[in-house]
Amino acid sequence: MNNALEPYLPEQAFAPCLELIRKEAVHLKIVNSRQTRHGDYRKLPDGTHLITINAMGNKYRFLITLIHEIAHLVAFKHFGRNIKPHGKEWKYTFQQMMLPFLRPAIFPMELLPLLARHFKNPKASSSTDTPLALALKKYDAEELHGHFVFEIPEGSTFRLYNGKVFRKGPKKVKRYQCLELATGRMYLFQPHAEVELLNQFG
Repeated sequence: MNNALEPYLPEQAFAPCLELIRKEAVHLKIVNSRQTRHGDYRKLPDGTHLITINAMGNKYRFLITLIHEIAHLVAFKHFGRNIKPHGKEWKYTFQQMMLPFLRPAIFPMELLPLLARHFKNPKASSSTDTPLALALKKYDAEELHGHFVFEIPEGSTFRLYNGKVFRKGPKKVKRYQCLELATGRMYLFQPHAEVELLNQFG
């Protein structure tokens, strides 16, 4: 576990994370990247706790994801398994578990104010917090070859990783309303969703 986990975490976060994994008896699997999620937690039929996290080059996102998933385990243990997965009990647990990591020895200074704001009321995914998501992307090991939805003009067409093609529409509160061309259905996209631009309008 030591050798497998160490490359994915900030240096100063490695020892406390390893201690958490041992304390909570977590079976951690690092898997090939999945587009739909960064990680997940499951209690298996034999009672063991399995956490699966994408292999990623961004150590800060990996750390947040790891603590996010361990917080599910701890919240269920303390408050019972009938709580909402991302309800107030999980939010409180996640806040408390992240606090020791929110310091300059672990995170870059530019991320700390965004993280402090995020953890006042943590969301189910840091990807829905646009300022934090955009700041974290700067530390991705992979170079971005696509575009963010907010960057492309309204009326442009774009493709997702799964091959579906959309036309960008107007902004509705915080997200963009986009038309799936094959079905005529409307979907809402986060401003920082990464897409492949096909035809720029305007």
